Amino acid sequence: MGHVISTGLELVSTTSSTRLNERLASAVRQTVELANSQDISPREKLHVKAMELFSRGHFPKACDAWEDILVDHPTDMLALKFAHDAYFYMGAQTQMRDSVARVLPHWKPHMPLFSYLKGLYSFGLLETRLYDQAEKVAMEGLALTPDDAWAVHSVAHVYEMKAEMDKGLKFMESREKDWQVSDVLASHNYWHWALYFIEKGQYEAALQIYDSQVFRRCKATGSMLDTVDACSMLWRLEMEGVCVKDRWRELLQVTQPHTDDHVTLFNDMHFLMASLGAKESGTSQRLLEGLQELAKDPGDNQQHQLAGTIGVPMCQAIMEYDQGNYNRAVELLYPLRYRVVDIGGSDAQRDIFNQLLIHAAIKSENKRHQKLGRCLLVERDAMRPSSPLTERLMQRALALHN
Repeated sequence: MGHVISTGLELVSTTSSTRLNERLASAVRQTVELANSQDISPREKLHVKAMELFSRGHFPKACDAWEDILVDHPTDMLALKFAHDAYFYMGAQTQMRDSVARVLPHWKPHMPLFSYLKGLYSFGLLETRLYDQAEKVAMEGLALTPDDAWAVHSVAHVYEMKAEMDKGLKFMESREKDWQVSDVLASHNYWHWALYFIEKGQYEAALQIYDSQVFRRCKATGSMLDTVDACSMLWRLEMEGVCVKDRWRELLQVTQPHTDDHVTLFNDMHFLMASLGAKESGTSQRLLEGLQELAKDPGDNQQHQLAGTIGVPMCQAIMEYDQGNYNRAVELLYPLRYRVVDIGGSDAQRDIFNQLLIHAAIKSENKRHQKLGRCLLVERDAMRPSSPLTERLMQRALALHN
């Protein structure tokens, strides 16, 4: 189990691919060989099977194996957390919620890690739009464990999705001393903090967080979560018309070595933003062509199976937008808007693609696209009333075409 835990943690971090990283591939093989040579329990065999399936990108089958464990061992936190992460990478929002809901009655307050289930469950609730319940459950967890950064992160999502920026800013500031020590999630929580500032149009405050926290930590850890957050922040700011100066070039040093990884489509699209932002066209083209090649023979890799139908056209849309071909960007992105969830990540993270489509539509020379952009803003306002970002974009759309 030591091998399962250490190798599994590296795999679910999505930092490298076993196709390219021989050391990681060797660790997987060694774990499987050890399992085959020893008399281990059915539960341990399932853990090895799940880890091996995940290493091949077979996320759905890996989740099935972890769920098999949880039927008989509902307090197996490793199976629960790894399944939670894999569902997240597939955008399987309902499964992420229900996986935790099924085991909750078996956990008792005296058990180690009990309070952390609140944060996990809260995240599934908010990703299925049950925002009030999600906030309540996360707060219950924080009452038990104030430094649970995942529960803090759930509350941050709730305020983001409801466009309650002032509440979010106050909450993050009041809890900062508790969650800032939480390594990887600390950077992600600072990213959420910065999103509130971007929403309010306070770009300098957002950049200050980017420089002092997000990029600094991303450069130090090499964490994929930190890295995609950094890419997302700069792209969002540029869509808002903010000059980010040399930050793209610095970020490219972190993303470029991962151009050929193709572990998740979500990561790929963010690495593409960095290479486009840094004007590194060769890297952008290489990433796209790599995805196109994998789409031809994806095997049982769930992400590669989606590369042809979702990954490649979305990357092409990002590239077209970057080149000012807004009509083409809309044509590529609009038909996929309800399938974007399949690339994984959270609603808050994927909102960058909603914003991209709106920006492309209102900048397009096509009158129908311009009308579509205004329709999408009306739709956005219905889900997030009183959003300053929506209001700014609507004013921009009207100013451009009146």
